[in-house]
Amino acid sequence: MIFEYGETEIAHLKRRDKRLGEAIDRIGPIARSVNPDLFSSVVHHIVGQQISSAALATVWGRMTDTLGTVTPDTIVAAPEAQLQSCGITFKKAAYIKEFADAAACGDFDVDALRTLPDAEVIARLSALRGVGVWTAEMLMIFCLQRPDVVSFGDLAILRGMRMLYRHRKIDRVQFEKYRRRYSPCGTVASLYLWAVASGALPELTDPAPKKREVKR
Repeated sequence: MIFEYGETEIAHLKRRDKRLGEAIDRIGPIARSVNPDLFSSVVHHIVGQQISSAALATVWGRMTDTLGTVTPDTIVAAPEAQLQSCGITFKKAAYIKEFADAAACGDFDVDALRTLPDAEVIARLSALRGVGVWTAEMLMIFCLQRPDVVSFGDLAILRGMRMLYRHRKIDRVQFEKYRRRYSPCGTVASLYLWAVASGALPELTDPAPKKREVKR
């Protein structure tokens, strides 16, 4: 599955932001994969913290080989040592077990998140140990497919804004100005800002000041 958007979202963004609209025309459609299984997505994000994409793929492959499917029941049944043997730390294994226990006994209703407002989803997810606000926002995009998510905590989003609008720095006030401009189609704007940050428009460089090297 991919994040679904169409002409309605594109027309809104082009109407509200000429510069972003020009970038959208040049970049074209963006296909980003989504995973509708919220429980396994949370676990996947916890596993992936502070490791490379290649390492995450390896560890996740081991976990699915070991557990079969990543569900509350299969994780509750697995000892922490078995989870660690897949290549995750003791702390991550504890976070995952704690989340699975809460989901399995009903203390944390995963499916209920699908009907809650964005702010409540962020509050509930970020209250989990091992899940911060940025992770909650990414889950809202790549699992729940919420339409209006632009993350101030995402370094690539800020880089894309600097590059597109030629700012040396994006502070919270500037960020909120753009976020309000994109709304209610912020997630699609995020897709294009990520593309800009990744070099989709080669002539755009990052105007952020270069860090000075410390002479020894």
